Amino acid sequence: MLEDKNTHRTDLSQLGEFGLIDLLTRDFPLHNPSSLKGIGDDAAVIDFGEEKAVVSTDLLIEGVHFNLAYMPLKHLGYKAIMVNLSDICAMNALPTQVTVSLAVSNRFPVEALQELYEGIRLACDIYKVDLVGGDTTSSTRGLILSVTALGKAPLEKIVYRNGAKENDLIVVTGDLGAAYMGLQILERENEVFKVNPNLQPDLEPYQYLIERQLKPEARKDIISLLEALEVRPTSMMDISDGLSSELLHICKQSHVGCRLMEDKIPLDPTLINVCEEFALSSTMVALSGGEDYELLMNNVYSRYSTSIEDIEYAQKTQIRKRDLITERVLNNMDNLLTKKERSNIEMQVEISLMGDNSYMTIFDLMVLIRDSIESTSAVKDVRVDDTLYRLLINSHSRVF
Repeated sequence: MLEDKNTHRTDLSQLGEFGLIDLLTRDFPLHNPSSLKGIGDDAAVIDFGEEKAVVSTDLLIEGVHFNLAYMPLKHLGYKAIMVNLSDICAMNALPTQVTVSLAVSNRFPVEALQELYEGIRLACDIYKVDLVGGDTTSSTRGLILSVTALGKAPLEKIVYRNGAKENDLIVVTGDLGAAYMGLQILERENEVFKVNPNLQPDLEPYQYLIERQLKPEARKDIISLLEALEVRPTSMMDISDGLSSELLHICKQSHVGCRLMEDKIPLDPTLINVCEEFALSSTMVALSGGEDYELLMNNVYSRYSTSIEDIEYAQKTQIRKRDLITERVLNNMDNLLTKKERSNIEMQVEISLMGDNSYMTIFDLMVLIRDSIESTSAVKDVRVDDTLYRLLINSHSRVF
C-alpha cells in the first residue's frame, strides 16, 4: 500500500496550549457520580464523604519548565510542591497530602536526588502536608517531576472559576510580574556565563525578583484568612500564566467581561526599576509574565450593587462583619494604642463607611482600618493578628 504523502498535519502552534487542551479533552464526559468537577479547573473535586477531596497534578520537565544551569535542585523540589499546593488553594481548599513521581537519567548521583528531596521535605514541613506516595523510574533525557497534591474542603466552601458576577471586584493577593523578571535576569546571567565562565554576576539588587522565581509561595495563608473573615469569593484561581490569561479563563467560564485599571495593578518597586533596565513594560510583564502563584479572586460584595435585594443583604451582613473586623484588629493592638487613639480610629472608620462606602468590600475595610491606624497613631509595622497581618499592616493585597 502506498503511503499518503498528502496527509494534513496540524502544527501544535496553530492551536496553542489551551486550544490543544480543549481539543483533546472535549470527548471525556464524567461517568461517576463521585466526580463533581473534572477537567477545566485548577483541580478536580471528588466526593469522598462529608468533606470533598480536591486533587491537582503538574508535570515539570527539564529544559521546558526549568533549567538546572541556574535552578538549584533544592529550590526545584520546593517549587514543585508549591506549584501544586497553589492549585489546591485556588479552590479555597486546604492542602493536606502530596505524591511525587520522578524520572531521572543516570547523570544524576544519589546526592543530587537527596538535595532535591530536601527541598520537598522543607516545603512539606512549612505547609504541614504529608508526602504519601509517588514513583521513580529511569529517563533517557534529563529530569522529569510529576507532583500530585490533595486537599480538602466542605462542598459549600469550594470556589470554581465560573462563579464571577457582574459588578464583582477583581482582587489579587500580591504584586505581579516579579517571578517573570527574575527568570529574565537568570537567563541573561546564564548567557553571560556561557561567554565568560569566570565572570561572577552581582545578583544582590535582584534578590527579591530571583526569589519569587526560584522559591514561590502558595497562598495558604489567604485561605485561612478568608475562613476567619467568613468570606467566600465568587470565583478564584491562581496566577500561573499571567493575570490576563487567568482573567480570560474566569470571564470565559463565568460568561462576563471585566474592566481592569492599569494604575491599580500591584507592582513591586524593584520590578519597575528592572523593567526599565530591560526596556520592558511593567504592565505587560504583570499581565503576561506568569509564575506569580498569587490568588486571583472576585469578591462577593461590590460597592456598585444596584438591586434592592443586594443592598439589603450587604447592609445586614457587612455591618456585622465590619464591626467584627474593626473590634478584632483594635483589640489586638490594645497595648499599643491609647484610649483616645482607639476612639479616633473607630470614628474615622465610621465616617469613611458613610454614603457610598457603606457597601465596601471586606478587603477595602481592612485597608481602611490600616490607614486609619497609621494616620492616627505612631504605630508602624506592628504584627496585629497572624491571620490579618499581611493584609492589614504590611499589606501586599490590592483591590482593582
